[in-house]
Amino acid sequence: VFPYVNLEGFTQPVAVFLGVPFAKPPLGSLRFAPPQPAEPWSFVKDTTSYPPMCSQDAIGGQALSDLFTNRKENIPLKFSEDCLYLNIYTPADLTKNSQLPVMVWIHGGGLLVGGASTYDGLALSAHENVVVVTIQYRLGIWGFFSTGDEHSRGNWGHLDQVAALRWVQDNIANFGGNPGSVTIFGESAGGFSVSVLVLSPLAKNLFHRAISESGVSLTAALIKRDGKPIAELVATLAGCKTTTSAVMVHCLRQKTEDELMETSLKMNLFKLDLLGDPRESYPFLPTVIDGVVLPKTPTEIMAERNINTVPYIVGINKQEFGWIIPMLMGYPLSEGKLDQKTAKSLLWQSYPMLNISENLIPEVTEKYLGGTDDLVKKKDLFLDLIADVIFGVPSVMVSRAHRGESQTLLGEGSRALWGQHSCIGKYFYSVHRNPNGGGLPHWPQYDQQEGYLQIGVPTQAAQRLKDKEVAFWTELRAKETAERPSQREHVEL
Repeated sequence: VFPYVNLEGFTQPVAVFLGVPFAKPPLGSLRFAPPQPAEPWSFVKDTTSYPPMCSQDAIGGQALSDLFTNRKENIPLKFSEDCLYLNIYTPADLTKNSQLPVMVWIHGGGLLVGGASTYDGLALSAHENVVVVTIQYRLGIWGFFSTGDEHSRGNWGHLDQVAALRWVQDNIANFGGNPGSVTIFGESAGGFSVSVLVLSPLAKNLFHRAISESGVSLTAALIKRDGKPIAELVATLAGCKTTTSAVMVHCLRQKTEDELMETSLKMNLFKLDLLGDPRESYPFLPTVIDGVVLPKTPTEIMAERNINTVPYIVGINKQEFGWIIPMLMGYPLSEGKLDQKTAKSLLWQSYPMLNISENLIPEVTEKYLGGTDDLVKKKDLFLDLIADVIFGVPSVMVSRAHRGESQTLLGEGSRALWGQHSCIGKYFYSVHRNPNGGGLPHWPQYDQQEGYLQIGVPTQAAQRLKDKEVAFWTELRAKETAERPSQREHVEL
């Protein structure tokens, strides 16, 4: 008996499987270790209830889920370290060998919060006749604790994503999916993760198309060369000695899930620190260059063209830093105005995310805010500046690095998460076929002409998205590197 659900207006029912394990629970000695294959089961498994989300700040996790869900009702969330599960939505007749395209969704949340069940794959599955898989991966300390050596390399969350994709390869045919046609797609830290998987040798041949919405591997806030300073902070806050990596890892493995959660809350993650030295502030637990998931920095891998060459869609929005992120991070902008002096100070406090040297901040502020005396406009331009550094410029640079290798499409529009009936839905979800056709405005391939699709009213093809901004930041970063060649602490844009 399959758990079929009917979507209003659709005769074809969708079978829904919730909480399917794709790896062993990452508990005990498997904390801070690569995921192990799930144990086979000999009984009929109940897959009709939502799996727990990975350990995270319950308040932040619930708030984000309620904001981002595409369901009519918010689902009450449970959290657990035992969280390596995925949900499957399939419109296939499971008595036949259907071979439908598969779309694997990787949720966002800054690598700190989020879960698979926030996103209901029912509509997408029924509308587009695809198998939708939503996956979970370890977050925060559990997913990204890295001592930078063999004791805890880090990137556990990305290894979970790879394990889920392996599981899809081995099993999705049983759910009517074609393992030879898998599209990975994600938003924010999920789009970033997709972009990391496009660069990772571990993910080779595990997917065949990719979509990054509002997040790519050059998003500096989420990636660092070295996680050791953060590891030492985590250990100290947890009451562990930091004498050696082995000591830290051993001590942290003894902590209960609640104790690690307390440690995590003490770190003030996803918050702008307005008081301390920004060079010693860690608002994220980032992806690291571990030599396994990422053999080198994204910049180096792309320069060497050593990537998984698959058709790739990259998309950003206007006002990426317009409200939700500054609000959650506690940027003091409630007045709706901002003067140049405060802007400079906030940019320096944002160093962990933007990585702009203190001596270059006046030039950057003048460039973006100098053209007006209107303090309301200055505030909007300040938000544009941060959006360019975190989302806009990295997305264009990643698109440039991929063009010529495979079909690459770049889009800019308004956030269209799991678009129900919108034209963006028609484009995105025909990517496993071809996004052009069916009377839609033409979406040009991203090549030397840098054509992209501007999504809005009207939707139309355009050229050279953020060309001037990319030129400005590229030159600025070159100047910065020339001034501080010895510091290789951060991954360069």
